[in-house]
Formats: sequence, structure tokens, C-alpha cells
Amino acid sequence: MAKKTSIKVRLVPENKPDSSFYYYVKKPSSGEKAKIKLKAKKYNPATRKHEIFVEKKLPPHSK
Repeated sequence: MAKKTSIKVRLVPENKPDSSFYYYVKKPSSGEKAKIKLKAKKYNPATRKHEIFVEKKLPPHSK
């Protein structure tokens, strides 16, 4: 099988990382952009404003 070209990361609000709202996005797994942490301006329905969301680790997987 071929290698994956992207990985899934979680974006959480920068000013309140323990918020209940977050986004999942795909990020390249190799190359220059893979080394840079993602930052995106997204809508947060909890505060009803657009905020900066930053990349965090995915939570541990449970079976």
C-alpha cells in the first residue's frame, strides 16, 4: 500500500483550548508545510465570533 499523503489534526481555539468546540482538518504528512503548525481563522459557535484556531494533538484513541 502507498503512504498516506495527509494526516488528520484537530484545531482548537487559541484563547480557550479546553473549549468543547473544535475542527478536524487534513494536513500534508511530508514536505515543507508538514513542519508548520496550522493556524486558521474559523467561526466559534460557543462565542459566536470568528477566532484563531491552532493545531493540537488528537486525543488518545479508545476501543
